[in-house]
Amino acid sequence: MSIEDQDDLIGLQRIGQLIGQALHDAQALAAPGLTTADLDHYLADRLVPLGVRSTPGHTYNFPGFACICVNDEAVHAVPGPRVLQDGDLVTVDLEADLDGYVADAARTFSVGTPHPHDRRLHLAATDACHHAIAHARPGQCTREIGRRVDQRVRRHGFRVIRSLYGHGVGRAAHEAPNIPNFNDPNCRDRLTEGLVITIEPIVSAGNGQVTEDGAWTLRTTDHARSAHHEETIVITRGQPLVLTAA
Repeated sequence: MSIEDQDDLIGLQRIGQLIGQALHDAQALAAPGLTTADLDHYLADRLVPLGVRSTPGHTYNFPGFACICVNDEAVHAVPGPRVLQDGDLVTVDLEADLDGYVADAARTFSVGTPHPHDRRLHLAATDACHHAIAHARPGQCTREIGRRVDQRVRRHGFRVIRSLYGHGVGRAAHEAPNIPNFNDPNCRDRLTEGLVITIEPIVSAGNGQVTEDGAWTLRTTDHARSAHHEETIVITRGQPLVLTAA
């Protein structure tokens, strides 16, 4: 969507702030012995009483409040009985809506004692995301965002998963335009002032390829670990406004 008035901005800021803070607190809660369902219930118990809905839940019948991936699961894993172990790398991807406004964010973090390699991996995703955000301006082609993401990730020694994209957001789960994580020649849309999008590098420590595993989950084909950092932003004349910062 493109923001048309102050009410749009206020609505998006509210849901964005709720998502950002909930993800921050879920990371602090995560510990060995909890299940992915425990984390999911925490998020639902915190947000549903405020009127927040899981956007994938009511849009696609996704069987969870958030997508919670572990280790080589790249995206869309369903929360369940899997018990978190010391050293697991976890991604919580939360897209939710309130009063008709949708925002989307993801955070990757280690449970218990982090492996040094995992620190580098989720730093690569986070750094690439914020590097691309800092350069997103009206008139810029979406493929330029992808080019900046890809270059930054490669600088850290990893690969983006090219089949997974960011997207427009604001009123629905996925809106135009697609926001690539590499210099995709098919992505020729230009950013406009007020446009609401996600930037979300999804990074692999391996070959950058994914395959379906069940009805929802995409897993890396070589079982390499994956990290994902996502923010919902508003394009402005100056620095973009990050709606989902904690």
